[in-house]
Amino acid sequence: MSLLEEVEILRRIPLFARMEPARLKLLAFTSQRLSFEAGQALFHQGEAGDSAYIVIEGDADVSIDSPGGPIVVATLGRHAIVGEIAILCDVPRTATVTARSPLLTLRIDKETFFRLVNEFPQMAWRSCASSRIASRRPTSSSAAAAAAARGR
Repeated sequence: MSLLEEVEILRRIPLFARMEPARLKLLAFTSQRLSFEAGQALFHQGEAGDSAYIVIEGDADVSIDSPGGPIVVATLGRHAIVGEIAILCDVPRTATVTARSPLLTLRIDKETFFRLVNEFPQMAWRSCASSRIASRRPTSSSAAAAAAARGR
């Protein structure tokens, strides 16, 4: 994948949509391209957040720990960003993210992400706002997971 293709992917993500093309190019250049095999974890719930990931190709499952074992609460696909909340809010990872299929990502380290947030403060607000909205909106899988956790 070329640098210009990565810039186009970044441009499609609402968090980065208003950034100048030169900055997107720099972000794509400084990001690390990582591949994961199906079943391989990007990170685990409870770990310190040191980076955010953008899905370029493939799918990943987001799961949370429960007394009955891990529960998949979402599936991420192309152009999804994950992991930014842990680094923005300086909290441990709130979920485990595992490749569902072969996965290609861009990894943005914490320092680079914070530099972007300092230059574009609206990024942090948009990220936190979308996280709060998503956490309040039950999905069919999260509703099923809650029922399973209650033993129903």
